[in-house]
This record gives sequence, C-alpha cells and structure tokens, in this order.
Amino acid sequence: MANPVDLVEVWRGDLLECVHQGHAVVCDDTGHIVESWGDPAAIIYPRSSSKMIQALPLLESGAGANLTGEQLALACASHQGAAIHTERVLAWLKDLDLTDDAFRCGPQMPNDKDARYGLIRAHEQPCQVHNNCSGKHAGFLMLTKHLKAGPDYELIDHPVQRACKAAFEEVTQETSPMYGIDGCSAPNHACTVHGLARAMSFFATAGDRSDTRSKAAAKLVAAMARYPELVAGETRACTDLMRAMDHKVAIKTGAEGVFVAIVPEKRLGIALKITDGATRASEAAIAAILVKYGVIDAGHPAAIARMTPKVQNWRKLETGFIRPAPALR
Repeated sequence: MANPVDLVEVWRGDLLECVHQGHAVVCDDTGHIVESWGDPAAIIYPRSSSKMIQALPLLESGAGANLTGEQLALACASHQGAAIHTERVLAWLKDLDLTDDAFRCGPQMPNDKDARYGLIRAHEQPCQVHNNCSGKHAGFLMLTKHLKAGPDYELIDHPVQRACKAAFEEVTQETSPMYGIDGCSAPNHACTVHGLARAMSFFATAGDRSDTRSKAAAKLVAAMARYPELVAGETRACTDLMRAMDHKVAIKTGAEGVFVAIVPEKRLGIALKITDGATRASEAAIAAILVKYGVIDAGHPAAIARMTPKVQNWRKLETGFIRPAPALR
C-alpha cells in the first residue's frame, strides 16, 4: 500500500510514541471523491465492513422479503456472541429448519463477558452460533435454501458467493482483482479504498431510488442504524457511535483496521484503512472524519472515547493520549 499518510497519533508524556498511517476516502452521492487522505487507489480487503454488500442478494432474491429489522441488522453484524445475538440467530436457524451444524463459519469464543464466562463455568465449548459472523451466515443459509443450492455455501463457486461477488463488483464499480478467505471462511473480495467508499455512497443514497437493489440497500441501512446493539454490542465503537449519532448513520468496522460509514442525510460514503491494522487507530480515524463532517459532536462522550481517549496504565494513571494526526484535525 503505497503513500499512506499519518492519521492517528499516540502520545506518552510529551513524546509522540507511535503514529498510525492509512488511507481514507469520502465520496459524494455520485461516487466522486470529496476528500481523501493517502492513496484512494490502495487495494484492500474490506473484511467485515462489506457485510451489508454481502447481504444484498438475500433481499434482492426475495428470500429475505419477510425478515425483521433485527434479522437484517444481524446479517450485517460482527456481534459479540451475547445472548441478544445468539438467541436471535438460533431462532432464525429454527425458522429455516436448520441447526448449528449447517453453519460454515466455525465456533468462536464469545467476546461478550457474560456469555464467555457462562460457557467456561459450565465447562462447555462455544458453538458456531457464537461466531461474530453467524448472523451473516444465517442470511447465507436462507439464500442457499431459496436457491435450492448445495450446503457448502462458503465456497467461491457456490451460487451464494457468485451473487455476493456480482453485487460487490457492481456497487464498488470495480472488477475485484483478487479474493481472500475471511475469518468466517467466506470469500472476501478486494477493492480500492475509493471503491469501498463509492459503495457506501450507493447505500447512503439508496432511499432516493426505487429499484430492487436500492430498496434492499435502504432496508439494510435502516436496520443497522436502528439496532446498533445487534450490529456489534455493548462497549463497541459501532454500537456506541451509531447511538450517539441518533441512529441516523450506519457504520461498520472490519478486521485489520478497516472502517466504513454511510451518511444518508449528507449523502456521503466513507471508507478508511489503517495500514498496520490497529483497531484503536481505525476507531479514532472514523470518529474524526464523522466529527469533521458534522454528524457527531467532538464533545460527545462516544466521540471522545474513540477519537481522543486518554491512555492509562494498570494503576489507572494517565500516561498519555491518542488523537487524530494534523491531517484529520
């Protein structure tokens, strides 16, 4: 990734101890760049930030026509494995007459403390429903059943994944140069940072249009914004920031320092990638861009917690702080 720029600083005392570099793009309602940092043409894997794109075929096909807003939010989620997530995904599986064994995402210990400690105390192992991507995979299973396709829906040549790739290339307006296998075993298609921001601008303006894809995109955005606790979970940046923005903006993190935002009121799509993959930096950078474009106040506790948090040691002594680099301030 050539020509990244400084996006986030980490200070300890009076010394700038660490700098996180990256790329970021803000697109308008035509998909053109309003502002950028670094190289808009940098090729990245969107990772979980593209889950709303992967959910498009579920709705476009008609398979998900009767899904609730909660289920749509889970289809776009990287959840904590808390009871509010797993109970809903299990109910969705039951509606499909399927069990946990139908998933192809693999088991994952929940990030939610209550769920994790509950499994430990019961001497139980996590199931696939605890995987942070199980909502997306429930959507894959629903589409698989609708298409009467084989059970290995995670394979690159499966009809579900062919539909996901087609949707991805169409909304990014790019031919993906490659794919990698994500943590949940599904293919993840590469694109430029600009392409990802352009896709988010498509979602941001979806409410203006009445075609099938736009209606699907608008439903997904509305579900994410309305149910932020299902998209991520308590204490998570996605959940806290969406709540702070009055449920008017949809944002989504991805592994290895990716973040996207969909801002319907301002008709903007935002995407960023921190080159070293640091979550603390991607959270600070997305918060700074959202502040810059006036969708969250810099003084809101949720913005402060992500954009300018204090650094403390194990004795709770304040040792430094994190802040956006001058390019984002």
